[in-house]
Amino acid sequence: MTSDIASAISDSVFGVWYILGATMVFFMQAGFAMVEAGFTRAKNAGNIIMKNLMDFCIGTVAFLFLGYGLMCGEDAVGGFLGKPTLGMLSTSGFDSVDWSNFWFQLVFCATAATIVSGAMAERTKFISYVIYSFFISFVIYPIEAHWVWGGGWLSQLGYFDWAGSTVIHMVGGVTALIGAIFLGPRIGKYTKSGKANVIAGHNITIAALGCFILWFGWYGFNGAAGTSVAQVAQIFVTTTIAPAVACCTTMFFTWIKDGKPDVGMTLNASLAGLVGITAPCAVVDSIGAIIIGIICGILVVLSVEFVDTKLHIDDPVGAFSVHGLCGLFGGIAVGLFANPNIASEYGVEVGAGLFYGGGFKQLGIQLLGCVAILAWTIVCAIVLFAILRATVGLRVSADEEVTGLDVSEHGLATAYAGFLPTVPAIASQTTGGVDVKDLKPVPVKTPGTTMTKITIMCKEDKFVELKDTLARIGVTGMTVSNVLGAGVEAGKTGQFRGVKTNFNLLPKIQVDIVVSEVDPKLVVAAATKVLRSGEKGEPGDGKIFISAVSDTYRVSTGEDGVAALDMTVR
Repeated sequence: MTSDIASAISDSVFGVWYILGATMVFFMQAGFAMVEAGFTRAKNAGNIIMKNLMDFCIGTVAFLFLGYGLMCGEDAVGGFLGKPTLGMLSTSGFDSVDWSNFWFQLVFCATAATIVSGAMAERTKFISYVIYSFFISFVIYPIEAHWVWGGGWLSQLGYFDWAGSTVIHMVGGVTALIGAIFLGPRIGKYTKSGKANVIAGHNITIAALGCFILWFGWYGFNGAAGTSVAQVAQIFVTTTIAPAVACCTTMFFTWIKDGKPDVGMTLNASLAGLVGITAPCAVVDSIGAIIIGIICGILVVLSVEFVDTKLHIDDPVGAFSVHGLCGLFGGIAVGLFANPNIASEYGVEVGAGLFYGGGFKQLGIQLLGCVAILAWTIVCAIVLFAILRATVGLRVSADEEVTGLDVSEHGLATAYAGFLPTVPAIASQTTGGVDVKDLKPVPVKTPGTTMTKITIMCKEDKFVELKDTLARIGVTGMTVSNVLGAGVEAGKTGQFRGVKTNFNLLPKIQVDIVVSEVDPKLVVAAATKVLRSGEKGEPGDGKIFISAVSDTYRVSTGEDGVAALDMTVR
């Protein structure tokens, strides 16, 4: 009797965990949105958020009406698809539906759909993405998922994918690649000679937060189907080891290859390791997880650079490399690293991997399954995108792309209203400035007028001291802006996710001053004393531009000339 009660409690606990784990997978939608928005430009952030919201909402409708039946319905057509049913929409049959399983399968379906958004970002018509999102949840994903998780022909052969390296991530990643090919690259991505230009993401912080959210959600992604504390813990451990090792591998690999560890690529590596471990997480040991992490950490770097610089396919977030290629490897990894002792301990039905005495049997099954899912995905994606391109069109116009999809597709002026490019909180800081007691005017040419405009370009970290020093000589009025710029030295060379750039505009502060009573030569001398590095200075210390002002006009009072400056220069 006691054992029956304990068993009932255990079933209830893991029933709740099953639902909560699926809810963690839903939260991954936020992670995908942040990664994609962070790795692309600010003018398209609203469009990206809208797509990531609507692919789940539209996918829910499509999966409810047909997708779930095709995936989990009674096996039909020789294991090819499930038997559709509208029982879920019946009032009388509502209580008989396994809604826990529906919720679980729905959030996984939404993940497959949202992966594609990143590779097609910044130039896709919103209506085309809506239609695509509907059909992947309506037909494309449910049918191949039935082969593996719905009792279809691949599961009958013994194909194993615990949580979707191939069923979800490879499908999404390969579809993303095909979509990017149909679209073509973003304007300005490649030169006429074929050299890849950097189009850097506007917010690496948001992208990093998205990666952390995805990593957190992945514990539900991989662990929700666990049936015991020990099994869930084992899955959590392998789901931690693989991405951690992948990040370490990518960090050192890019450090050695490029001279510096690549931030964006290492963020991608965390997701690559997670994708690679998703299929075998329940049947591999720590050594297997480590090897999977190492391979994914190298694969993602080589693939991102190859797709970008050699194939000239513009994938802004590396969706194919992270999800498509590493998803494919995750499916194959089962046939290489499946540990029969772990599988036996937790009642998981899978053959031993090649390196664990299983020979080529399970590996062969895995290869067959990967090829079948790949073939289905490629054919469906080509047909769907070809139809969309021939009908409603896939790509926005050049003018719309340059303006940004926020404006052209949604009428949204900006996703960052209130975050204008003005000087940050450093403007309120103070240092007291430098000593100007023995300051000697610099012998520069100044216009023979009563008013002179001086524009100072300087490094951000010099602004506060410059402001306070100018106040010491009587200059208190100024206009300050954040700008990007470089002189003839063209800034520093850098790289973004493996692509090198030889022209890097650096962040600067622009200070505009109009003086009448203060000697312009003294202003130049004060600025020079603050900005110059050492006695002779160094490239990048800044520049000072001097020009005549013929007249000024104050809007509030109508005063002109020097009188209009009395609130600016005292």
